[in-house]
Amino acid sequence: MAGLRLGEKAVVVAMDHVKTLGLVPGLDDPGAVVDQMLEAGVDGVMTSYGIIKQYADRLIGRVPTFLRLDGGPTIYREDWLQYSRWSLMHSVADAHALGVDGVCVMAFMGADVELDTYEIVTRVAGDCHRFGLPLMVEALPCPTERIPDTKDPEAMAAASRIAFELGADIVKTYYTGTPEGFSRVTGCCPVPVLLAGGPKMDTLRDTLQVVHDSVQVGGCGVVFGRNIWQAKDPAAVVRGLRAVIHDGASVEAALAATE
Repeated sequence: MAGLRLGEKAVVVAMDHVKTLGLVPGLDDPGAVVDQMLEAGVDGVMTSYGIIKQYADRLIGRVPTFLRLDGGPTIYREDWLQYSRWSLMHSVADAHALGVDGVCVMAFMGADVELDTYEIVTRVAGDCHRFGLPLMVEALPCPTERIPDTKDPEAMAAASRIAFELGADIVKTYYTGTPEGFSRVTGCCPVPVLLAGGPKMDTLRDTLQVVHDSVQVGGCGVVFGRNIWQAKDPAAVVRGLRAVIHDGASVEAALAATE
């Protein structure tokens, strides 16, 4: 995967939110966000079929690009992580035809659609192997009676390890809240683990602290959306993230890099 090899540390920007959340502040003009992210120096972009097709000349061959293949009901029908249906929307052949560098699918451990997502992961993993495309799996524990705390390190570690066992080349998952907890995740997952950002954090310091702590225990970077393009200065956030992830900077040094 040109520009982003497995095992390397990476700042990937996620731009696939509208398919689930509807119109999201910060993504009104996706072309402008793509341009800003490339200029800021992100290591990759993970986004939708429509955005890649529309802005292929800005993405393909310029920055490693991942296509989100799957999806489910929007927020106007069901809440996040509470899905009753989940489907494969695009094929690996579609991704290959677009010229992308990798694909991404979900794995919802504990949800009603758990087995559906696992079947999608295994099918896509086989197709990716045939086409020579890396597979990123977003592995998330979902709220159930058996998973009362979705940030529990054991649940997060199990979700990540299952994603690897099903064929993931890269795992994307949430931070557990502590370095000790996240070390459980990275310690049992033999492929690179990247942080999912989720909703925008309160401050840039909070964001950089979470990323710093994850990198210290084996995390390989981030796949962030709202914590980058909903910021007052998205390019500054990328600089701070690169300082932590690529340069091993402290939170204070990374904050200084954003000024």
